[in-house]
Amino acid sequence: MITFFPGAGSFGGDAPPGTRAVKYPGRFGTDPASSFDELVRGCAGQAGTVLFGHSFGAYVAYAVAASLGDSVEALVVSGANARVHVPPQAITTPSEALAYLDALGALADAPSDEWREIVAETAVHDLRLLAEFDVEAVGPVRCPVVAVRGERDPLTTEEGVRGWQNRTSGPFTTRVLAGGHSDLLTGEELEAVTRNLGSQHDPRG
Repeated sequence: MITFFPGAGSFGGDAPPGTRAVKYPGRFGTDPASSFDELVRGCAGQAGTVLFGHSFGAYVAYAVAASLGDSVEALVVSGANARVHVPPQAITTPSEALAYLDALGALADAPSDEWREIVAETAVHDLRLLAEFDVEAVGPVRCPVVAVRGERDPLTTEEGVRGWQNRTSGPFTTRVLAGGHSDLLTGEELEAVTRNLGSQHDPRG
């Protein structure tokens, strides 16, 4: 099973088929992490051998992979440039987070206004942690890395995604798939990528 690291504010309900979402500290009644390093430590014990991080989760998954070393067999990153992306404007309130997430289509399937508010409040905290993360101080990882972006994703560029090649000493591939930043996760092309990756690293195979 592929371990999925969701984006800022997400509780893992957007995990692609064939993946299992980690439970970030601060979700589901637990205490939130006070630092990005604490967040990584809280996720490392939940990680399998294949990691898949989306957006904010790409940086968490990368840091977890670096901390676990050779026990990680592959890493997929999507919706994230290799250089940490934080919003150009400071997001310090739930209303600012709502506008940001709506622009990315991340709340398109939110079941209620109350849930939108919960996600927005959570995203504010996640983005605050991300702002302190220095990707250059971590890794590089030793496992293969697959970097994916949606062709209409406003947060990523082909050059930015190719930069992940410098964050691994192992094999590197990149894919541009149909979709934007968030709906990429529900696309058939991504499902094919994860299905293929999961079968390659299935211990029962």
